[in-house]
Amino acid sequence: MVRVTLLLLALCTGAAPVFASPEDERTKPAQGPAKAVSPEFAHGFAALVFSRTTGFRHDSIETGIQAIQALATEHDFDVTATEDPAVFTDSGLAPFDVVIFLNTTGDVLNGAQQSALERFIAAGNGFVGVHSAADTEYNWPWYGGLVGAWFASHPAIQQATVQVMDRVHPSSAGLSERWVRTDEWYDFRSNPRDSVHVLATMDTDTYSGHTMGHDHPIAWCRPYQGGRSWYTGMGHTRETYAEPDFREHLVNGIEWAAGVIEGDCSATIGASFDYEILERTVDSPMDLAVLPDGSVLFTELEGALRLYDASTRTTQTVNTFSVFRQSEDGLLGIELDPDFETNSWVYLFYSPSGSEAKQHVSRFTWTGAALDMSSEVVLLEIPTQRQECCHSGGSLEFGPDGSLFIATGDNTNPFASDGYAPIDEQPGREPWDAQRSSGNTQDLRGKVLRIVPQTDGTYTIPEGNLFEDPADGLPEIYVMGARNPFRISVDPATGWLYFGEVGPDARADNASLGPRGFDEWNQVRAAGNYGWPFCSGPNLPYGDRDFATGIVSGTFDCSAPRNTSVNNTGAELLPPAQPAWIWYPYDTSSEFPGIPDGGGRTAMAGPVFQYDESRVGEGGLPAYFQDRVLLYEWSRSYILVASLDADGDLLALDRLPGERDLRQPISMEQGPDGALYLLEWGTGFGTGNDDARLSRISFTGGERKPVARLAADPQSGPVPLEVSFSAAGSFDPDGDPLTYAWDFDGDGSADANTAEGTFTYTTPGDYLARLTVTDSNGNLTEATITITAGNTRPVLEVDNPVDRGLVAWGATVPFRVTVSDAEDGSSEDGSIDCSNVEVLLFLGHDAHTHPLGTTSGCEGELRLAPGHGDSGDKLFHVIEFRYTDGGAGSAGPITVTEERVLLPTLVEAEHYDAENGIQTETTSDVLGGGINIGWIDHGDWIRFDEMDLTALDFVTFRVASAGTGGWLRMRRGELDGPIVAEVYVVPTGGWQEWRDLIVPLNDVSQEGPLYLEFSNSVGDSGLFNINYLKFHGAGLGDAPDVPEGLEAVYLARSGQSRLERQEPGVAFDWRDGGPVFGAPPFTSTWIGTFDPPSDGVYTVHLRTQGTADVSLGGIVVADLDSPGSERVTRSRGTRLNPSQPVDVVVTYASGTGRSALWVEMEGPGVPRQTLGGGLTTPGSSVSSAAGPELPASLEVSAAYPNPTSDRAKLELLIPSPEPVDIVVHDLLGREVQRHRYETVRPGAWRSELDLRGLAAGVYQVVIRQGAFWRSQAVLKVR
Repeated sequence: MVRVTLLLLALCTGAAPVFASPEDERTKPAQGPAKAVSPEFAHGFAALVFSRTTGFRHDSIETGIQAIQALATEHDFDVTATEDPAVFTDSGLAPFDVVIFLNTTGDVLNGAQQSALERFIAAGNGFVGVHSAADTEYNWPWYGGLVGAWFASHPAIQQATVQVMDRVHPSSAGLSERWVRTDEWYDFRSNPRDSVHVLATMDTDTYSGHTMGHDHPIAWCRPYQGGRSWYTGMGHTRETYAEPDFREHLVNGIEWAAGVIEGDCSATIGASFDYEILERTVDSPMDLAVLPDGSVLFTELEGALRLYDASTRTTQTVNTFSVFRQSEDGLLGIELDPDFETNSWVYLFYSPSGSEAKQHVSRFTWTGAALDMSSEVVLLEIPTQRQECCHSGGSLEFGPDGSLFIATGDNTNPFASDGYAPIDEQPGREPWDAQRSSGNTQDLRGKVLRIVPQTDGTYTIPEGNLFEDPADGLPEIYVMGARNPFRISVDPATGWLYFGEVGPDARADNASLGPRGFDEWNQVRAAGNYGWPFCSGPNLPYGDRDFATGIVSGTFDCSAPRNTSVNNTGAELLPPAQPAWIWYPYDTSSEFPGIPDGGGRTAMAGPVFQYDESRVGEGGLPAYFQDRVLLYEWSRSYILVASLDADGDLLALDRLPGERDLRQPISMEQGPDGALYLLEWGTGFGTGNDDARLSRISFTGGERKPVARLAADPQSGPVPLEVSFSAAGSFDPDGDPLTYAWDFDGDGSADANTAEGTFTYTTPGDYLARLTVTDSNGNLTEATITITAGNTRPVLEVDNPVDRGLVAWGATVPFRVTVSDAEDGSSEDGSIDCSNVEVLLFLGHDAHTHPLGTTSGCEGELRLAPGHGDSGDKLFHVIEFRYTDGGAGSAGPITVTEERVLLPTLVEAEHYDAENGIQTETTSDVLGGGINIGWIDHGDWIRFDEMDLTALDFVTFRVASAGTGGWLRMRRGELDGPIVAEVYVVPTGGWQEWRDLIVPLNDVSQEGPLYLEFSNSVGDSGLFNINYLKFHGAGLGDAPDVPEGLEAVYLARSGQSRLERQEPGVAFDWRDGGPVFGAPPFTSTWIGTFDPPSDGVYTVHLRTQGTADVSLGGIVVADLDSPGSERVTRSRGTRLNPSQPVDVVVTYASGTGRSALWVEMEGPGVPRQTLGGGLTTPGSSVSSAAGPELPASLEVSAAYPNPTSDRAKLELLIPSPEPVDIVVHDLLGREVQRHRYETVRPGAWRSELDLRGLAAGVYQVVIRQGAFWRSQAVLKVR
């Protein structure tokens, strides 16, 4: 029989609360013991329902009690209901297995009663919290941990969708994945994720008024302090307790908390996961494969195949491939045959050395210790080009039917298309046209291929590839239209392909060129075209740009893209482009807010997890993760879990639980034990990063391994070599005490058991010293380090260039290094051959780099990349110097590297390293930039990490303001540090009306970060926007072809003073305003000198609305007269050579209406660009727009426009905050207008006179402030 008891409410005030300190959050035992079944009850447990309230009282409490009583009858357990806290004693709670807080509110227990509940849970019992149980006992930290999170607020009662995340736990397994119901939906004071196991979350797109953001858990459970806790945020309304699904949810939660049914509540708790570094000596790792015994084969870009032996926990190089190592080629991908345990076959994707540009997909036989190199069978050759970088692909994966999927990149240079579609069809520009590869049905590049390897080394084509008829397309193609599908995976259950698509670089949409750049994760259920280079993201089309003329003629049709490139050898009409499954930009993704922000973008597809119950306890992820897709991000260093519904559609994106310091994961596989194995590239920009590693993420259920950290000094030197070792950085995440064991000489026996020790090596050789750290529960972790006795680490010193110096695109940068070695000698005296010093040049992009080339030597010059458009990408160069000594007898060689980062002279403002108060937005600046910073208030700032300003003279700030304006100061080191440059920004008339302010640099020898500090008066908001900073001067390089701009002279009309400015380039769109004071008509002339970088024919492109001409050496080469509409022309070619600099003159005249002018140049080795943006030398003078200190008296500029038919503007410099009077007199001296401004700001100030009501004639304008006055004559015309 079922016993239902109701205890009468005992009214009592209760004692003053005693606040318990939160105990250690460890979860031992992980779930709490399951109770033995009582002979009296089928389920053998008793539940106490407690519903006391001292705050708001829910009218559903009685309904809830009745529902639980009915559930007890149905499920055969005992229920006692009470609101009397006196039951909370050891003896009062003894009969019960679980306590249910049903819509309790406020402080409901005194200190003694709280302690009794704590002991009850510690004894292995359970707790269930329903709805406002989270609105209870806010001053009791232990309870906060028990319930998981405290209530913060709620919107109105409304219908919403609950995303049911756990398909295994009994309290959620039977619910619909998208559970639509009506309730009062709580927001919580903190997100409990990672400290609880989340059973269900809110779909925040389905209801309004919430405040927690997209990640909104609503039901969860956890092991807690020896017992079990289960909570649901649902249960506000009386109707809830009649819902069959909610009743099932609740009763299974009660039974789990009581310990009578099984359920894993540790699956998404961060402390349940362990992260272990298996190998630290890793050089440019690329891809891995986990062997059946847990050992790991992994590839390194330079050609080494390495084996981590799980039994000995050591790593060695087992094979070395001769590979082509330029651009992104090398030893790339690896995959085991599905029948590896029988046939020992291993597949590799690599770039064979030699003169032929191609990739190999080859099969080898594994001998148990290495590959048998003579067993190579080349399954597939993929023709490529090796003249230009980038995008090699290289990922290999087998499907469940034995099909081998092969990812190939578009093999296209992305650096001359402004971050949009690289579709340059000009002769000689084939490597810049992805239409010849990704968009070509007869090319293997930019694809995911699918073949079925045969025993004899051939392959067959499986059913379902993209092209059945070879005339339509190559039969190997499964997916076309990919840019760089760098990491792929295949669902072993469904055969669906997942691939991470590394996307283009533009940071902002462009009305003509197309969408900003997206990275994508794609789910491929059937063969298809994924759009590149015609469409991107959610099928957003690119503009069809003619790179010869710059004209964009419409956009591509994603539903029926046509490839009309002269470089296309395949079909013109392509299959419809498929939209991305998941896509995200550099900024926050509004469509997928579960994707964390930060850094660059490099999407990687990881395994679809498969749970193996037979391997439980070996570190594998639990059953909760079955069929979830693990996605990861190389640039941002995180792992995401993509949960799917029963149809395979995306349900939710969440971070893999646990805190771990990943260092740019580049490959991830599920091992046979169910753990995750990762290769991490490391955080440096070049190759050979010190923190590159092989690592493992395992599931422990709550008992984590210690973390072993080892330091040794010195790590090399002549024998006898005394080395000091320390384990001082080691720790246990659970707080357990540690013991230490050292094996200094690698003989397998312990040499010391203290945290620190010394050892002397007397015999030359390489020794793997090992530290083993063990906690009190027997969990152990190891760390190793190689000690080289008998050979001393060489010293590589970089004399030039300095680190983080600034240099222009296309510059020639000199370098010089010296090498000294105790055994080998010195490069200075010639005993070290400088040809053994490798010099590698990379183009950096956000957090990763693209190889540009390799040379050798101790000194020389490097030519930098010519540029990357105006899309606002975060780009830079990296030079890596590398030297390997000759070893010494039995002591092996040692490699040393040094790295120098070279920053561009144009620095986008949004690429700050830290900020206070600002926001970003898409810019419409005609000079590009993608993004500008804005919403700048008084006291805001941005910071750039270390920049070396050596050999730089001045800086241009690109600013706009429709606000108050204010001071822009560049400071070194600290926010109040020395001023390097300062300028007062005068309002420009619009938030996207851009002006260049050129300021001298002071004391560029200072070191430290650069702050841009923004100020005016306390409380001011909306000061100005900043697009970019452009530094001028030689910098680190010798760049005679890099300009500071053309000197510009504007003449608004005869009789007005001329204004001289330095322009970064000739490219302006003034709309209805002029460049001086916003008043056409005006004329302007730009003058400068062009030093051709090489001999050849140069072409000028002119686009204008107005009248313009361009002359080279006194000869007009391009002219247009187009006052009413914009027109474009292209000049005839002009032969120039480097020994004869040529004068450049651009003239322009605007009438009324829109004023627009673009002048661009291209020639041999000079991609088309703004005339002043990369080709001309500095003008004869530079005038600074820096704001002066406050004037000693009132100063007024000439009124403009003058004459005027309606309005005239005045620009003033105000010495004080006193009121300003402006009085207008006619020729008879009569006052016709008076204006008084009580509140003015010292400094630059602007006023406008409305003269429309006055007759035509001459008027005298008198401006007064205090003792100062000035006057201006204004001519009013009809």
